[in-house]
Amino acid sequence: MSRPLPLLIGAVALLALPACGSGPAAQPGASSVTVTNCGSQVSFPSPAKRLFVNDGNLIALTLALRAQDQIAAVSSVQRDAATLKRHYGEVVDKLNSVAPEYPSRETVLAQRPDVMVAGWSYGYAEDKQLTPATLRQQNVAAYVLTESCRQSDGKAARGVVEPWQALREDLANLGKITGRTTEADQVTADLDTRLKTLREAPKPATPPTVFVFDSGTDSVYSSGRFGAPEAILTAAGARNALSDVDDTWTKVSWERVAAAKPDAFLFVDYPPQTYADKVALLKARAGINELPAVKENRFLNLPYALWTSGPLNIDAAEQVRKALEGWGLVPASGVTPKSDDRVAN
Repeated sequence: MSRPLPLLIGAVALLALPACGSGPAAQPGASSVTVTNCGSQVSFPSPAKRLFVNDGNLIALTLALRAQDQIAAVSSVQRDAATLKRHYGEVVDKLNSVAPEYPSRETVLAQRPDVMVAGWSYGYAEDKQLTPATLRQQNVAAYVLTESCRQSDGKAARGVVEPWQALREDLANLGKITGRTTEADQVTADLDTRLKTLREAPKPATPPTVFVFDSGTDSVYSSGRFGAPEAILTAAGARNALSDVDDTWTKVSWERVAAAKPDAFLFVDYPPQTYADKVALLKARAGINELPAVKENRFLNLPYALWTSGPLNIDAAEQVRKALEGWGLVPASGVTPKSDDRVAN
């Protein structure tokens, strides 16, 4: 499997285009709804009848709304299939998976979708001519994951709102698009209840610093203040080592990792770099191998779908909290994770 694109920020050729576009894509005479997506008013057929959904976190969004019967096809589901099945049941096995990785425009159009649900570097990519603009030309309405909305500073950086707010916006918008506003309200209410419990948990005098390690070679992929990990770590009572970086997923130097002196490393699990590969890399690199987190093996490995923006972020926050408690980095609490998604080492 090739490297997942959410964490590869490449050259951007079409930044002059609106982030989402405002033109309606609903067929004439069909019911439609207008939502605010990436700062633009965008029209969608509602309820959408043939969704094409890319990536595990976006598939989780639609399954959380119980909109599985409205999904015509999915892509990039394989690495998250076990996680999604654990949370949403056997319905995952029935999804029509048409591409093991990010799809081409031709693959998407072959499924005759009325709506595509993806994000910038979560499926949408100029080099594949698969963008909201190109889809609208084919009468397909394109929804953009709010976490991936591009900033308006002429750069490739992503993220325009606080991560929990980004998730709430996606739940509300997709609830309207699928005609499942009641389900969206229920998922949001559960999120807020669980967040309240986490935020009321006892706090240490100084929050532990945590580094989210996506993958690494000459540099390290991690996540800044607009990415879902920022929300997850803060809710768990920790501090994101890259909370000062105005981006979602991005790369930093090894010097930046060492300077952060993280109390723990949390891994994003997916191929091709395994948990064992990442641990070996940390333990072999001079300076990094002297950090207490590495010496004391403070590592937690959670699936990709829990770290990327979606409804499973709250499950990640609960599990991170328990790990921090187990390492003695935060006080014991009454937080009980609803699931155990730890990936075997």
